[in-house]
Amino acid sequence: MQKTLIIIGVALVIIGLIWPWIGKLPLGRLPGDIIIDKPNLKVFIPITTMVLISIVISLILWLLRK
Repeated sequence: MQKTLIIIGVALVIIGLIWPWIGKLPLGRLPGDIIIDKPNLKVFIPITTMVLISIVISLILWLLRK
């Protein structure tokens, strides 16, 4: 449990340090992301972004298990 918490903490620090570059990625604005923008209503459904992030996380976890 201690090792897991340390790894999660280090990952959060690394993500925090590279956040300015992550913000420039087009995540959330990919083709397939649904945006409904009407007066008094804004709905954002990032379907393509969720699928892409899921694939990346799955690959990382698969590589770590080997």
